[in-house]
Amino acid sequence: MELTERSGRIRQARKLTRRAGREKAGLFLAEGAQAVREAVATGADRIRDVIVTADARDHHADIVDDAVRSGIEVHVADTAALASLSETVTPQEIVAVCRRVVVPLDDLPAGALIAVLADSRDPGNVGTVIRCADAAGADAVVLTHGSADPEGGKAVRASAGSLFHLPVVTGSPLDAVIDRLRGLGMTVLAADGSGERDLDDAAAAGMLARNAAWVFGNEAWGLPDDARSRADHVVRVPIYGRAESLNLATAAAVCLYASARAQRRAR
Repeated sequence: MELTERSGRIRQARKLTRRAGREKAGLFLAEGAQAVREAVATGADRIRDVIVTADARDHHADIVDDAVRSGIEVHVADTAALASLSETVTPQEIVAVCRRVVVPLDDLPAGALIAVLADSRDPGNVGTVIRCADAAGADAVVLTHGSADPEGGKAVRASAGSLFHLPVVTGSPLDAVIDRLRGLGMTVLAADGSGERDLDDAAAAGMLARNAAWVFGNEAWGLPDDARSRADHVVRVPIYGRAESLNLATAAAVCLYASARAQRRAR
């Protein structure tokens, strides 16, 4: 029997479209084939169940089969029920109900490359930076207190499944994050258009080959003063053309890849 908008399971899942509901339940939604595929790959410990329309069950049989083999419950729902779980104009017809993946600052691992978002409020940017960090081979992403929820629908979609690939830390103020990074032996690089040296110079000086944490500021007002004052270096991305600046996600991708490239060449 298909689940409907009035089914208890759908009503419970619908509460997860709000941050308060996610925090209370310790669950969040991963919507769309790519996100659900990556969620299923993490195993049954991370997923409560998968909800899918009959058409999507047939179209994404590989995902459904993998879920069943992993012991994950799969429920068929009608289109209206799936639409009620979506925050998009064109809803995806497959959703995973996932257990929380974010971790506290104490669980931040040591690593060669970490991305830090300081008070980033745009969930699309948060998800995109997580995806960029994953692609660049970063070891973790840290979101300071006040940043958008990485387990919210828009951020999860923008991460394209990368949310399930690397640790994502939330909930701590920037000062505590920087203290933790220094305790892990990381060089702290702050990205800012008014930095004292540009990315090319930093690479030539060997700065990017070190274990580094890049700090990126808010979309509207940029890098916090405490990040600028406490960073080991403030680095700007050179602008060769006539653009006034780069947006947050693009700047993060450029910086993370520059560090990843330098670190790989230094091995």
